[in-house]
Amino acid sequence: MTVPGRRSSTFIRLLRSGFTDPSAAARLLDTEALAAVRADPVLLDALGATADPDLALRGLVRLAEAQPSGELPGLLDTLVSAKPLRDRLLGVLGASEALGDHLARHPRDWIDLVTYEAADLHPGLPEFERGLADAHDPVALRVAYRRCLLSIAARDVCGTIDVAQTAAELADLATATLRAALRIATAAAPEDAALCRLAVIAMGKCGGNELNYVSDVDVIFVGDAANGANGAGGANGADEGKALQAATRLASHLMRICSETTVEGTIWPVDANLRPEGRNGPLVRTLASHLAYYQRWAKTWEFQALLKARAVAGDEALGTDYIDAITPLVWQAAERENFVPDVQKMRRRVVDNIPAAQVDRELKLGPGGLRDVEFAVQLLQLVHGRSDATLHSGTTLDALHALAAGGYVGRADAAQLHDAYRFLRAMEHRIQLYRLRRTHLVPEDENDLRRLGRSMGLRTEPVAELNKAWRRHASVVRRLHEKLFYRPLLDAVAQLTPGETRLSPRAAGQRLEALGYADPASALRHLEALASGVTRKAAIQRTLLPVMLGWFADSADPDAGLLNFRKVSDALGKTPWYLRLLRDEGAAAENLARVLSAGRLAPDLLMRAPEAVALLGDPEGLAPRTHEALVQEVLAAVGRAENPETAVAAARGVRRRELFRTAAADIIGSYGTEDSPAEEDHGALVDRVGGAVSDLTAATIAGALRAAVQAHFGDTLPTRFAVIGVGRFGGHELGYGSDADVLFVHEPREGVDEQEAAKAAQTVIAEMRRLLQLPTADPPLLIDADLRPEGRSGPLVRTLASYAAYYRRWSLTWESQALLRAEPVAGEEELGRRFIELIDPLRYPAEGLGEDAVREIRRLKARMESERMPRGADPTLHTKLGRGGLSDVEWTVQLMQMRHAWAEPGLRTTRTREALAAAHAAGLIPTDEAQILDEAWVLATRVRNAVMLVRGRAGDTFPSEARELAAVGRYLGYAEGTVGELLDDYRRITRRARAVVEELFYGG
Repeated sequence: MTVPGRRSSTFIRLLRSGFTDPSAAARLLDTEALAAVRADPVLLDALGATADPDLALRGLVRLAEAQPSGELPGLLDTLVSAKPLRDRLLGVLGASEALGDHLARHPRDWIDLVTYEAADLHPGLPEFERGLADAHDPVALRVAYRRCLLSIAARDVCGTIDVAQTAAELADLATATLRAALRIATAAAPEDAALCRLAVIAMGKCGGNELNYVSDVDVIFVGDAANGANGAGGANGADEGKALQAATRLASHLMRICSETTVEGTIWPVDANLRPEGRNGPLVRTLASHLAYYQRWAKTWEFQALLKARAVAGDEALGTDYIDAITPLVWQAAERENFVPDVQKMRRRVVDNIPAAQVDRELKLGPGGLRDVEFAVQLLQLVHGRSDATLHSGTTLDALHALAAGGYVGRADAAQLHDAYRFLRAMEHRIQLYRLRRTHLVPEDENDLRRLGRSMGLRTEPVAELNKAWRRHASVVRRLHEKLFYRPLLDAVAQLTPGETRLSPRAAGQRLEALGYADPASALRHLEALASGVTRKAAIQRTLLPVMLGWFADSADPDAGLLNFRKVSDALGKTPWYLRLLRDEGAAAENLARVLSAGRLAPDLLMRAPEAVALLGDPEGLAPRTHEALVQEVLAAVGRAENPETAVAAARGVRRRELFRTAAADIIGSYGTEDSPAEEDHGALVDRVGGAVSDLTAATIAGALRAAVQAHFGDTLPTRFAVIGVGRFGGHELGYGSDADVLFVHEPREGVDEQEAAKAAQTVIAEMRRLLQLPTADPPLLIDADLRPEGRSGPLVRTLASYAAYYRRWSLTWESQALLRAEPVAGEEELGRRFIELIDPLRYPAEGLGEDAVREIRRLKARMESERMPRGADPTLHTKLGRGGLSDVEWTVQLMQMRHAWAEPGLRTTRTREALAAAHAAGLIPTDEAQILDEAWVLATRVRNAVMLVRGRAGDTFPSEARELAAVGRYLGYAEGTVGELLDDYRRITRRARAVVEELFYGG
């Protein structure tokens, strides 16, 4: 009888040891079977260290009670005195109810766990074959198999082997089991064995040496006649037919031996559905039949499955011949049409077929599960393994390590995937080990989760800690799967031939010539400089360059693209993120290739701000920033500067980066990439460029203004001051090389003399201009104030009252027209707003324009056409002043604004296209004519932008140099050799626009 006090203390101790049912545990400890050890504290501590102390104690009592007469003391003595045995035995009993059942049925099998020699730690295939050698029937094989499984589980739960070693041992045990099953089948039908040769090929996780505790063992059977020559089908047709029938009977018997349920349960199903034609195909084929199928009919997924193929049983020579024959086919699979998209679709289909109620608990197939890692690794292997034999491993973690070593996967990404995969596989193992059932679902029951968490070493809050760790690892897997599995570079690499992926000098030279590089010798030197050597950087370059060469070649100047790439790579050579960005992030590599081969402007900007490459990898990186964000950044940078020169340098740094952002987005939007086709709405692209450059110019001027004020006046200027953008600047239509047309207005602060205020304003303007004209390699930013009252002969800056007086008495029609695109861009917002209120009656005159004013505007336009056209310029190809060009469209729209904006609010805008759309909406211009003018204006603007992008300097005419003209054509969407079409199309579109201008502007 137990003393009450003692029982109470035992109860508390049991609780503290992790028992969930202390009362039941106390009763079990009081059983006769454990009488000799129940008081030993070592036993209680050991039980408390298991995944499920209650389960371990129940299993121990059953094992003790099942011991043959006289053998119980030996078990209990060894259990108490031998820590290795105690940890192993109780660890298994606390983790696996199924193995506890096995020990209760076979109570002497615990003796296999006694030894703890070095050789016992990591048994291989020979040890497992010896363990199964005495099994001569299916029942005996099951018992021997469980006995071997018991030793693996013991090493696993005690941490003697890690998850990868556990999976490898399980695969070795499966191999030994298949051999034993084939031996039993052969002994049962020796006449069949005499007729044929049969090879068993392991697939899936068994083939990859990474098997689960309970999993279908996927196999393929290869047969031949007993006298066949090396699998070549040397026997005659009749012999071959009989041999295949015999081999099929042996294979079927092997499958039954492993799969059927007996009094000792089952081992695992043998699944042969990965064979050619699946369930509809013959179970056994000859090697020749296998090859014929794979060469003619096999689907993409079948080659992915063959990546893990391994000969494991039966005729060794035939198995070797099979692996030797199919291996080249596996590493050619990526050359199949749509290979990468097919693999990606298959993965999506697997996820889509998971029942909705299970998807969140699916450890293997669900998003962030084991299959995400395996598919990503296999896809990378199949694409890059064609030219890199180090990737030819069927084991996921080994292949992942090789991918990282070769530079195909970032080391940090590989490490995260490695850790996550091991954690998820360990979860899968422990879930299956409990009842030795094939499942990949995380349990929902609290007790099951508690046991699972404790088995993973999580002891404080096992359920909460398990869920947190599982979700964290699943999130990492899903993120990296999306990044690697859908990497655009993969599909591009897959489309290359194996010769193209290996940059040997001879192969590279031939490919460069075929791709149209003008100077293959120089290009080859660049390739050698970038990709030679054994560094990780060179390895990644060898992955990138074969694809990028093709992207460079899809431009008017591939040589320049490659040269620029080398310059950028040299500039960023020691920057760890650069090559990772190009390899891993979206369309970054293709974007960079397009930008570097599109002309001079974007590469020149990038050379001076190479860190801007990072913008190409961010899906939102090329979106224009808002005016407010730009001004805020520029003013903050100016505020931190020590002097005005460094202040304007900081502002220019922002401008340089943002000009590159805009130029890159323009190029990519025009050229398109695999991920992002060319933008069809050219008008939207033009508007985006014009708005972005105008906002950036405004921010830069605001920075120069702040720097000038700080340099001469500290925090406060004696006069309120505003900068008004006019012309293309005010219209948000600046090009890359446009001057900034402005007006300056000021208003003395209270108590400040007007002359002192004027002098202060003049000082600030002079300093702004000086700062903005400091020597720089960036595109210049020139402030042009010639549209001010009285032009160059008038004062540079006026008070608001002075502007009012001038406009009231002296303003000419052309000045009112110039004010149509006036908009405040920097300085005091309130002063700018009042300036706009002042000029609105001038630019939108009540009741519109009189006929005299209309005639005056027409005369000015005609004079400008005759006087300002450059000598020798072709008027049909001059984008600004030529026939149907920018000036024609803009003057036509502006005439409509001055005549009708007083009655049509939609016309009160500084933007040309917006005003044209408003005129059409108001019925002032028919649809066809509005579209003609809009198309011509957009095309002329795009040509100007293209010229600046290609040549690096502004121009209003098409380049005369053939390569530059071809690059302009490429930007505009014209294929190589079609620049004649480009010029013809430009003349046709602008001729139609001029006809509309003749009617609307000149009155027909």
